[in-house]
Amino acid sequence: MLGWFSNKQEELITVPLNILETDIHSHFIAGIDDGAPDLAVAVSLIKKMSSLGYKKAITTPHVMSDFYQNSSEDIMEGLKMLQRELIKESVDFQIDAAAEYYIDFAFEQKIGKEKFLTFGDNYILVELSFIEPIKNLFNIIFKLQLEGYNVVLAHPERYNYYTLDDYKQLRSRGVFFQINLLSLIGYYSSDIKLKTAKLIKEDLVSFAGSDCHNMHHAELYKECEKEVLWHDLVKRGTLLNHTL
Repeated sequence: MLGWFSNKQEELITVPLNILETDIHSHFIAGIDDGAPDLAVAVSLIKKMSSLGYKKAITTPHVMSDFYQNSSEDIMEGLKMLQRELIKESVDFQIDAAAEYYIDFAFEQKIGKEKFLTFGDNYILVELSFIEPIKNLFNIIFKLQLEGYNVVLAHPERYNYYTLDDYKQLRSRGVFFQINLLSLIGYYSSDIKLKTAKLIKEDLVSFAGSDCHNMHHAELYKECEKEVLWHDLVKRGTLLNHTL
């Protein structure tokens, strides 16, 4: 029995987020998307993550053809600026970068022609439309896998058009799932929290990410440590964050 668990009524008191060690989804690079607007805010957010016990963050700016047309070069240059600022501010925290790629026609056309930013075991973080499903998603995933990428779907719990069977089918095709920590406490909606619970119950969750955009988000993560869904996820032993 892990030391975090209470013997009384087998209830959990707190499970610290530091067991994750690494966050794989955030928006810390200054002025590049809807995350940190400048370096001062970015450093403040990273200090907050460090205070929660994280040792490392793989920050993932949006790459979207219609909104955030960030190139890999833009992202890596922003990363260098952030790393220099952390050194200047004497913040002992490891920060790397990948990207959160929005799957659309423009993204599909780049597969096999462009080297995407990845993390860990060649994991690529992707997101989908919140409005409607992509008709050829399986084909796009297969193309990515042929190029050697391990596909990680960001916040699957937030796509209200997908059922549990849809997620099982995606997982059977080798797709990994990354839930948002704030989904565990019902931040987005009670329905999203319920779907998160179902994904956890079916052992479909491989990564937990902060998806941190601002200090309001950062101030809420501590609440997750006492959330039963978070405790259940940890007990199931499916999380891979610590391997990165």
